[in-house]
Amino acid sequence: MTAHLLRRIPSALAVLFGASVLIFLLLRLVPGDPATILAGADATPETVAAIRHQLGLDRSIPAQYLSWLRGVVTGDLGRSYLIGGQISDLIGRGLSNTLILAGAALLLAVVVSLAVSVASVLWDRRWLNVIVAAANTVTVAIPVFVTGVLLVLVFAVTIPVLPSGGLPPDGFLTRPDIAVQYLLLPAVCLALPVSAALTRFLTEALRTELAKPYILTARALGVPRRRIVTHDALRNALPAMLTTLGIQTGNLLGGAVLVEAAFAWPGIGRLIEEGINRRDYPVVQALLLFSVAVFVAIQLFTDIAHAYLDPRIRIGGRA
Repeated sequence: MTAHLLRRIPSALAVLFGASVLIFLLLRLVPGDPATILAGADATPETVAAIRHQLGLDRSIPAQYLSWLRGVVTGDLGRSYLIGGQISDLIGRGLSNTLILAGAALLLAVVVSLAVSVASVLWDRRWLNVIVAAANTVTVAIPVFVTGVLLVLVFAVTIPVLPSGGLPPDGFLTRPDIAVQYLLLPAVCLALPVSAALTRFLTEALRTELAKPYILTARALGVPRRRIVTHDALRNALPAMLTTLGIQTGNLLGGAVLVEAAFAWPGIGRLIEEGINRRDYPVVQALLLFSVAVFVAIQLFTDIAHAYLDPRIRIGGRA
C-alpha cells in the first residue's frame, strides 16, 4: 500500500504545480487593477504607482509568481489587498463553515443514495424504478441555485418552518437543535445532485453484481435475497462507488460556491466571490489553489481507499 501511495504523489504534486501556474497567469488577465481600486477613483498616478510598488505589482510576472509560490510553500499567504486581514485567517474562518456544510451534505447524499439504491434493487418494482429515475433526472437537471431559491420560497416563505439563510446566532455547538435548522436547507440543496448521481451509479453497480455467477450460486444455495443484496453485492459494488464519490465530492465543493451565495452562508465560496468581485489577487489565488489541493487530496484518498478495498488494482504494490 505504501508503494502504491508513493507512485501517486509525484503526479499529485505535478497537478498542483501546473494549477498554480495557470491560476496565477489567468488572474492577471482579469480586467481591473487592484492598486487603482485600492487608491480610489480620484487618486493621482503617483499614488497608484506607490501602491503598486508597495504591493509588489510593479515587478515582473515571473518574480511575482516565485514570490507567491515561496509564500505558499512556507505557509505565508500574505495579507488581503482589499478585504483586509491575513489570508490564512480568512481561509480558516471560511473553511470551517464550508466543511460543516459540505460534510452535512455529503453525509446526507451518501445515506440517501445507499437507502434508495438498495431499496430499488431489493424491491425491484417498475413503479419504484420509474419514480427513482425521474427524481434523479430532475434533481441533476435543475441547477443548485434554482433549487436553493425554491427551497427558500417553500420552507422559509410559504411555510415558514426554517430560516432562509445565515449561520446560527449562538454557533453550532451551543444549540444543536437550532443549528440543524440553519443547516438543513443549504445541506439538502447541495446534497440533491450528488445523491442523484451516486444513486444512479450504485443502482447500476448493484444490478451488475447481481448478474454475476457468484450471486447465482448464492441463490442456488438458498441465501435470502436481502442478505445477497446488502452483504455480497453491496460490498463488491462499493469500491467502484468510491471513485464516483470522490468525483462527486469535488463537484459538491464546486457547487458550494452557489449554495453559499443563495443562503448567505459565509464560507469559502462567498470568500472567493468577494475576492473576484474586488480584484483581490492574493485571496483568489490562495483560495483557488487551495480548492485544487483539496480536490487532488480527495482523489488521492479515493484511489488509496479503492486500492485497499480491491487489491487487484495495486499493480506491483504491497499491502
